[in-house]
Amino acid sequence: MIYLDNAATTQVCPEAAQAALDAMTAGFGNPSSTHAPGREARQKLASAREAVAKSLGATPGEIFFTSGGTEGDNWAIRGGCRLMRHKGKHIISSLTEHDAVRKSLDYMESQGWEVTRLAPGPDGAVSADAVAAALRPDTALVSLMLVNNETGAVTDIPAVAKAIKAANCPALLHTDAIQAYMKIPFTVKSLGADMVTLSGHKIGAPKGIGAQYVRAGLRLPPLVLGGGQEDGKRSGTENMPGICAFAAAAEAAQADKDAMERMAALRQGIVDALSPALPDMQVIGGGAPHILCLSLPGYRSEVLLNFLDAQGICVSKGSACKRGARSHVLEAMNLPARVIDGAIRVSLSRFTTKEDADGFCQGLIQARKNLYKAL
Repeated sequence: MIYLDNAATTQVCPEAAQAALDAMTAGFGNPSSTHAPGREARQKLASAREAVAKSLGATPGEIFFTSGGTEGDNWAIRGGCRLMRHKGKHIISSLTEHDAVRKSLDYMESQGWEVTRLAPGPDGAVSADAVAAALRPDTALVSLMLVNNETGAVTDIPAVAKAIKAANCPALLHTDAIQAYMKIPFTVKSLGADMVTLSGHKIGAPKGIGAQYVRAGLRLPPLVLGGGQEDGKRSGTENMPGICAFAAAAEAAQADKDAMERMAALRQGIVDALSPALPDMQVIGGGAPHILCLSLPGYRSEVLLNFLDAQGICVSKGSACKRGARSHVLEAMNLPARVIDGAIRVSLSRFTTKEDADGFCQGLIQARKNLYKAL
């Protein structure tokens, strides 16, 4: 199998799998218990929080573990709006956000908030100038994805943070950094964001675990109420296998110093190999080293995917979280329907090899030869 759908999910790395197993067997205590197994689990929880904080240049007290990216996006938007409601009821976001953000924005509109959804540029990113032009005295929140999950477009979040500050706007800044974490270099300080959302299964941890950076001093209201875990910010008995696996995956990814360069080289190699063989191919967006969105106009992405799948090659046509609809991201870029309908997404990981990339290129070239264009 050639697996090139890592933006949907990654294979759990060995370090994360072992950490999860240890937390389920040797260290299975509840961190809230006062006996020895509970104290051991509490120490593991603290160590995991420190590891994730270190990977972001944050302090441990700014890291809160969640069930994943969807919860984190919901918490940032709904909690941020609740916190800032006395400042105004205007939100700035984009037309190309993940559905976890889009549906949260829809909910806020139902509660009387006004949302400005900015269009992306030709590269798929949202410009800081567009954000600056949309800022208003009553803007309470700006939420923009750092790396787009379908095109790999990179939005300049540090420039957006500077624009908010330059306008003397009180708005909080949230970024969904799920596709950026361990793929492009950043720290929370370099981003300038108040809230940063992460998900474990994009970096080699299991599904069902995420983390949220909340800037120190920001009194973000909790989304989940209960026993007061995570300093009262996210109640519920901690998912210790997931948390330990998340930390282990983050540490393993950080230790792989040239992973980003390898992924970028493989991505460019795919483009270089396919361009002469498929002259009608279009590369859409780009910027991140691990995501390549390309289109064969006139062909159906579903047919291309099925052909590749039959050869053991796994790619996708967009977000795995949304099925059966044309990509809202590519529509927002005003691409022709033939381009959108022929688009596929190739996404790499630090474990992707040149043999994987070469196999995909051969498979897509063969698909182009064997398949008929749609009428």
